[in-house]
Amino acid sequence: MDLAAAITISFLLHLIISLHLCTSSTTDTISFNQSLTDGQVLVSNGDQTYTLGFFSPTAGNSSNRYLGIWYTKVPVLTVVWVANRDDPINDTTGSLSFDQRSNDLVLQRRGTTGNPVPVWSANVPTTAGMNNSTAKLLDTGNFVVLRSDGTTVTWQSFDHLTDTLFPNMKFGLDLRTGLNRSLRSWKSPDDPASGDWSMGIDPRGVPQIIIYHQTGRTKRWRYTPWNRNSIHDSVVNYNYTTRLFAGDINSSETTTVWAFRDPAIVSRMYLDSLGFMKLNIWQNDQWVEFSSGPKDPCDYYGRCGPNGNCDPYRAGELECDCLPGFEPKFPNNWSVRDSSGGCVRKRNSTCTDGEGFVKLENAKVPDTVTGRLNVGVDLETCRTECLKNCSCTAYANANVTNGVGCVTLYGDLMDTRVFTDGRQDLFVRVDAIALDEYMRKSEGQSGEEKKKKKEKKKEVLVITLASVGATAAVVLGVSIVCCCLLKWRRKEGRGGTNRIVNGVHYDVKNENLYEEKDSSVSIFDVNDIFAATGNFSLANKIGQGGFGSVYKGLLPDGQKVAVKRLSQTSSQGIEEFKNEVKLVSKLQHKNLARLFGCCIHGEEKMLVYEYLPNKSLDFFIFDKTKGSLLTWKTRFDIVNGIARGLLYLHRDSRLKIIHRDLKPSNILLDATMNPKISDFGMARLFGEDQTEANTNRVMGTYGYMSPEYAIKGLYSTKSDVFSFGILVLEIVSGMRSNHCYKENPSLSLIGHVWDLWRAGRALEVADSPTMGKSYSADQVMRCIQIGLLCVQESPTDRPTMSNVVSMLGNATTLPSPKEPAFILVRQYDDADSSADDRPAVISINHVSITTIEAR
Repeated sequence: MDLAAAITISFLLHLIISLHLCTSSTTDTISFNQSLTDGQVLVSNGDQTYTLGFFSPTAGNSSNRYLGIWYTKVPVLTVVWVANRDDPINDTTGSLSFDQRSNDLVLQRRGTTGNPVPVWSANVPTTAGMNNSTAKLLDTGNFVVLRSDGTTVTWQSFDHLTDTLFPNMKFGLDLRTGLNRSLRSWKSPDDPASGDWSMGIDPRGVPQIIIYHQTGRTKRWRYTPWNRNSIHDSVVNYNYTTRLFAGDINSSETTTVWAFRDPAIVSRMYLDSLGFMKLNIWQNDQWVEFSSGPKDPCDYYGRCGPNGNCDPYRAGELECDCLPGFEPKFPNNWSVRDSSGGCVRKRNSTCTDGEGFVKLENAKVPDTVTGRLNVGVDLETCRTECLKNCSCTAYANANVTNGVGCVTLYGDLMDTRVFTDGRQDLFVRVDAIALDEYMRKSEGQSGEEKKKKKEKKKEVLVITLASVGATAAVVLGVSIVCCCLLKWRRKEGRGGTNRIVNGVHYDVKNENLYEEKDSSVSIFDVNDIFAATGNFSLANKIGQGGFGSVYKGLLPDGQKVAVKRLSQTSSQGIEEFKNEVKLVSKLQHKNLARLFGCCIHGEEKMLVYEYLPNKSLDFFIFDKTKGSLLTWKTRFDIVNGIARGLLYLHRDSRLKIIHRDLKPSNILLDATMNPKISDFGMARLFGEDQTEANTNRVMGTYGYMSPEYAIKGLYSTKSDVFSFGILVLEIVSGMRSNHCYKENPSLSLIGHVWDLWRAGRALEVADSPTMGKSYSADQVMRCIQIGLLCVQESPTDRPTMSNVVSMLGNATTLPSPKEPAFILVRQYDDADSSADDRPAVISINHVSITTIEAR
């Protein structure tokens, strides 16, 4: 063997060993000073069931890289958790490590300039002992961050699921924190991005697990509601002795866990990209489907419409029938096998003498969203209580194990079906005539035989007859009052004074939010909002604005949201609220925050926006530590994104909108630092040919209002351009618009930049200590010049946003800016402070003026 060959073989052996060390490491921990790079992995200790590392969904077909967890011993790549599912890395420069400043666990990639770019972070809460944290992959598949004591968990992947539910982990809601552990499907089998389907626990009424389609959050499949010890549905095979599916409801959580009793069984429960919940086991070197759902036509939510009952075992017939006491709402449609319209009461009578209940055995209890769980109550008491309430339409056993506890149901009965065995008994309320009809039909007996059979009524059905005497009078009186109240409420509802959503009354007569037929605004149930935000707990509070507070929340379907809770003492009245809802619901742009809907409850007014994990721009640019995460490229991209969002508002949307309150706290950042303009409470709609408007009520934020607006109440697209110019200068400098300077404390940021510009030293304003020195001086100078062009005193001198976007994207020669407005600083410390009730003296060059109602 010659020397060259020996060297070649030696090199190849070294390469193989190196690759082996990179990909086969058996460590399960990342220490505070270590990192996990693409090619390295963590493997859970013990049985080494799980591996964490970087992967591509289809090897060789995709350059996208994700940080995820998969089964170690399953030869087919089966991923069970993904960190950056919606933000793939398109190369192999990914690295997971602890940020030395924030102590957060951060996934980064290498940017075009070589600097690290954040892709995903765990958002680990900062607590004592975090500077020696470790990240560890546990034997359960849970990836956790541990404090320096090595036992306290400060963050865990089990609280942030993707499409897979792990054995023995809690699935559902933590009522103390508002955390809702739910699933979201992959976009496709080869794309882990958030897909069209989600599965979570709906806590309203009696908790139940539901699969939703994300568009409109429509229900597709609903598990049978809680029965205290188990969840019953077609997915669960009770003949399989190793199956366990248990739930728990208490004051602090509503959760469920699942597992096979034999831990050696490798299993996977997940929501696939087509919206099917599947339970697979690894058997004979392949994944074998143990169970799935929906399985038959009756599994699909509301198959037979309101008050319909679905029976998949009716051979050769339509699977839909009406519940006892009901008849098809549209009989002609049923004749052509369309039962979607459901059923209505035959005589539409309630609270009448001789009412009773028909028992349906082996039934799926209807949707309990308006139901009520009565713990520790037996069925007889439940029957009595249901009869006293004219709105109660059915009841069921809430604990199939010991018979204690019941569920009472109100309104239409939705999504009921028949099983062969093993399900709950449902008792449906009917009037005396329907009760008699059902007895004759089910028993096929004469009136005399039926009379004798009544002695055994508990074996077949439950019959309630009004008793005589004083008790009857009381019951009858209460029933009459109930009926009157119900009729009055229904009448009020038809009159349009109240809108009833999921049992909650919303007074919308004055709000008039629904006057536009093309409105795409969703109306949220206040109970959903309370559950999502943990009753607006301080732990979920993520911001405070002039009009109220903002809270992080998680809806029952797993959708993360930001809830803007308007202060009852806020200056934003119903007009501003209507304005924000109507305007934002019509806007669709990547640089505008998306509005999901609103909620009105009494004096409460709430807006539900998409949740953006990186908070607002001011959270970063005015903090020297957090500002280091904003490289110059990121800052320049943010400037471009804001410009494009404003251009859309001013020109490209079908509406022409002036924002009027553009500032860093109203620029939100998504997981990849993409900027999104938010807070449209003061926005105004312009006509296509309209160029300017006037108001006597000047509202805005000190330091960002244009001079013509602050002095005369005149606003236009050029008012937003002025605010944009201030934003650009703040992003470049990392200083607030009212920052004081040692060399000249009377100067504002604009005045300071203007002085440096005239002296040819404008580059000195760049926030180089924070963003580092690897930035383009030409780009920085260009942004400073554009910022000064935007803040010129005369609106006609300022560029349009179309001009701004063009100037940012092209290396053309820019005009020289004229002297800007607001050179001198105002006499307040906080640029975002509210001053609705006090005048503020502002200096515009050498002119002093007073503005009212600025915030």
